[in-house]
Amino acid sequence: MKKITKKLLSIGIIIITAVGAVCGAIAYGLLYMPNFKLSETKYVYIYEDHKDFDALCEELRDSAGCRHIDLFRILAGFREYPGNMKSGRFAVEPDMNNHTLLNRLRRGQQTPVRLTFNNIRLLGDLTARLSDQLMIEEDDLLSRLGDDEYSESLGFNAATIKAMFIPNTYEVYWNISADKLIERMKREYDAFWNENRLAKAGELRMSPVEVSILASVVEEETTVPDEYPVVAGLYINRLRRGMPLQADPTVKYAVGDFSLRRILNKHLEVESPYNTYLHEGLPPGPIRVPSVKGIDAVLNYTKHNYLYMCAKEDFSGRHNFAVTLSEHNRNADKYRAELNRRGIR
Repeated sequence: MKKITKKLLSIGIIIITAVGAVCGAIAYGLLYMPNFKLSETKYVYIYEDHKDFDALCEELRDSAGCRHIDLFRILAGFREYPGNMKSGRFAVEPDMNNHTLLNRLRRGQQTPVRLTFNNIRLLGDLTARLSDQLMIEEDDLLSRLGDDEYSESLGFNAATIKAMFIPNTYEVYWNISADKLIERMKREYDAFWNENRLAKAGELRMSPVEVSILASVVEEETTVPDEYPVVAGLYINRLRRGMPLQADPTVKYAVGDFSLRRILNKHLEVESPYNTYLHEGLPPGPIRVPSVKGIDAVLNYTKHNYLYMCAKEDFSGRHNFAVTLSEHNRNADKYRAELNRRGIR
């Protein structure tokens, strides 16, 4: 009888050990076995107003190379994750395991977005570019930035608010709110306008916003960065003499047609505060979001006597500069002749 009892006990121990080993293997698989077959890091997105666990599982399976979505579901259930989802942009890395990913998701441990924006003309273009990269709705940004009262609380108005956005690469969380993003851009703007730049703007007798407005005109006038300081110097000469800027890009902005290749007399007559042929001084706001290079070109403009400029007739994107009107007219005649020869109307 004792032998049978010992035998049964031994068998029981073996069974328990085997069951324990199986359970341990299952637990290990749930927690630590690589479950995401990827060649590079992928990102999954969870929206604040659409925290759908099933949708997340589909995204993990279809886009993030999840090998065994059922194992992920089981562990997520054990850890009560489906009812405690956080919004954000989360990285799924090659051979990541369920345990690591769930920790990241539960803690809201996001990977920041590298936010960029450049070559922006209109406020709507800016808000669309930002919205494309973040969870923010475009209308939420536009309703704020296009509102004079809101913009004035930041030291701008609806026409000048674009100047607050300094093109660069910024790391922000994907689910940042519209207000927090704008606050961040204001801090970056204040940091950009350091003591040195403010001093140079003061020497020009311009505010930072006015410098940005002029920089926007300079950048639209020439596509050749090494001409920026020369063009800036020309416009500063005109401003100091009380001459209208007569900048063709401001006319395109006033007309609302940036594809114009030839500015005609009818375009020069368009009534708009942005038409610098009709109105002296700077336009009321930037005609694009100026780059750091453009702003610094104004602050460090080239000192010369040029008052006139005309695109070169070789269509290189460069300009012929002139001190006198007669010299400018000769340059303009050459350019018009080439326009006619090419059939550009």
